[in-house]
Amino acid sequence: MTTPGADERLREALGALAAGVRADPDAYRRASSGWRRRYRRRRLVLAILAAVVFAAADAVGLWALSQADPNTHVIFSDPVPRPAVPEQVDRIGQP
Repeated sequence: MTTPGADERLREALGALAAGVRADPDAYRRASSGWRRRYRRRRLVLAILAAVVFAAADAVGLWALSQADPNTHVIFSDPVPRPAVPEQVDRIGQP
């Protein structure tokens, strides 16, 4: 258990220590400007990284498209079914 005198001495010692501390008036402004600078730098790096990834994906896509042979890569190769007689229609109304 603590004695009442020890509590009082501890309070006086901590008070004297706190009285000896001098706060820098510009400390918060300097710290805040550092935080904002790092935040802007992080956002700029992220924007540049996103642009580089986008440009690389575009470049790879364009390279892949330019390497394709237009004669062998057909999307719709099934023949289109046509009616035997062009005037004959087997449904009525909008398609």
